[in-house]
Amino acid sequence: MQMARSIWVFIFTAFIILSVGNIGLHSPAYAQETAIEQPTGGSVPGGTTDGAASDSELWRMIRQGGQGNVVGGDPNSGLMIQSQGEDWRKLRNEELPRYSAWAILGILLLLSLFFAIRGRIKIEHGKSGKTITRFAMIERASHWLLASSFIILALTGLNLIFGKSLLLPIIGAGAFSSLTIFGKFVHNYVGFAFMVALVMVAVLWIKHNLPSRHDIVWFLKGGGMIGLGHPPAKKFNAGQKIIFWVVILCGVSISMSGWALLNPFTTTMMADTAALANSIFGTSFATDLAPIHEQQLQTTWHSIMAVFMIVVIIAHIYIGSVGMEGALDAMTTGEVDENWATEHHSLWVEEVKSGGGKSTSKTAQPAE
Repeated sequence: MQMARSIWVFIFTAFIILSVGNIGLHSPAYAQETAIEQPTGGSVPGGTTDGAASDSELWRMIRQGGQGNVVGGDPNSGLMIQSQGEDWRKLRNEELPRYSAWAILGILLLLSLFFAIRGRIKIEHGKSGKTITRFAMIERASHWLLASSFIILALTGLNLIFGKSLLLPIIGAGAFSSLTIFGKFVHNYVGFAFMVALVMVAVLWIKHNLPSRHDIVWFLKGGGMIGLGHPPAKKFNAGQKIIFWVVILCGVSISMSGWALLNPFTTTMMADTAALANSIFGTSFATDLAPIHEQQLQTTWHSIMAVFMIVVIIAHIYIGSVGMEGALDAMTTGEVDENWATEHHSLWVEEVKSGGGKSTSKTAQPAE
């Protein structure tokens, strides 16, 4: 009896399973799925006349987009799955913040160690009481427009990288959302001020920042920051020339990628750059970039160049303020002490005193 009962339970359970399975097999969803999976009419899945001939072709269309008829008329809407999307998300949310933090904290640590060992670079012979006009008003205005706009762009841009992990837990979601939205608009519009200042600085100073034989001597003597003595230099020494060209070249690159981000899906600069690199260096970078991939590369490049510029400008701010006595006067009053100028830019002082420059010497008035 016990064995017979077990047999009937087994038969009844199997009947229920088969019945439910039979219902599922005849459901509309299953019928649609099998229609897609089973080739009919030779090679095309689902019996359609405009489908893909194989699963690989179907997935290629899904991943690349721009194939077939797309609702709305935009071929880019056909991109359903983007293979590089997950890689970009990981880079944007994990690797970019980590490496950016290392770079910024690293330069701050190095400058702190340098200051602890070297101290402030003093005027060796003390102040002379006489000054030389180093920068005219238009030069200082261009510099401060570039500097102030860059600082605003750096702060609002860094918020997009570190804001969620640093600010959000402190000020809360509501305040962080308002701050980030406001910062986004500020970033977009201040970017144009940065571009204008970049052009002004380039026009004013490019002739003074061309390489010369004196730059080699400056490098060999460590720029006067290590060891004894200051190497001869004209209006800008080799170190300042490096800062200038980093700002100009990186600034142009950031401006171009920023323009691409302000006008999404309208440029192909990353693909064009890849094609140019392939033709010059024989590389094999991909040039058939989907529009969304183009934008992802633009955001990545924009961020990398921005962080690199931030690191360079932090070093520039250090040297021009606490790192060197008398340097800040050049960009505040425009006047520098003659002894400072002779020690750091002796060739430029000779040009000025011989009448080759527009700067004039003045006697500093004592404070009352």
